[in-house]
Amino acid sequence: MKNTRRTRRERESRVLRKKRTCRFCDAKEVYIDYKDEKRLQRLVSEQGKIIPKRITGTCSKHQRQLVLAIKRARHLALLPFVSDTIR
Repeated sequence: MKNTRRTRRERESRVLRKKRTCRFCDAKEVYIDYKDEKRLQRLVSEQGKIIPKRITGTCSKHQRQLVLAIKRARHLALLPFVSDTIR
């Protein structure tokens, strides 16, 4: 008799997930500006970490620009290096 039990990963792989698209490619942006604090703040976690592209869906090209823009904004004190919250 064949084992018919499937693992969780096998069941989830059968469900078709919508592929995330890059929000910067959709908006046809050529350059991510480091002075746009509000946009950059959404792509940084509460602890101050840059959210990875596998979670945000950003393409490689724009993720590299995004990381550079966030680092520049941090250097100019437009974004914090770490959050002010204390555990």
